[in-house]
Amino acid sequence: MNRFKIRLPAPAVLAGIGLLAAALTGCSAGQISQTATQEPAVNGNNATFNNVALRDVHIRATQSGDFIEPGKTVDLVLVAVNQSPVITDRLVGITSDIGTVTLAGGDGRLPAGGMLFIGTPDGKNLAPGPMDANSAAKATVTLSQRITNGLAYNFTFNFEKAGQTTVQVPISAGLASQRS
Repeated sequence: MNRFKIRLPAPAVLAGIGLLAAALTGCSAGQISQTATQEPAVNGNNATFNNVALRDVHIRATQSGDFIEPGKTVDLVLVAVNQSPVITDRLVGITSDIGTVTLAGGDGRLPAGGMLFIGTPDGKNLAPGPMDANSAAKATVTLSQRITNGLAYNFTFNFEKAGQTTVQVPISAGLASQRS
């Protein structure tokens, strides 16, 4: 007779395996999946306030030295999306700590349910989308301070109806600096 051999009845073993499987299966119940809150892989920052969503906000500048010096001009690129289906808005101004922002080439109109393209996305000659539902403009920044890659700079966007918000804006060298 072997005193160390323990035999459990078969129903008890099956019940234990069933409880273990149920416990392990329930471990992830109610959790948010990683892809549910994943942000798009774009060069710039994003912000949403009131009915306006700012997407891919970045400074386009090629940096050849340690800094981009004051007096130089750089482009500000972004897409503003009007999430209201009925209220048309307008971008009335952009200010920044690093220099004077000048809007040109459009009236800053943000159509209801439409988009306002500031600058053009990398690799494109025109702003994407049908222009009848969207508008486009250009924003340049005349630098009063030196800036460098790796840092983000405050830009305040002022909309006629949505109000204003401040966004930390990074520098992106764009496609021109990529080597194949």
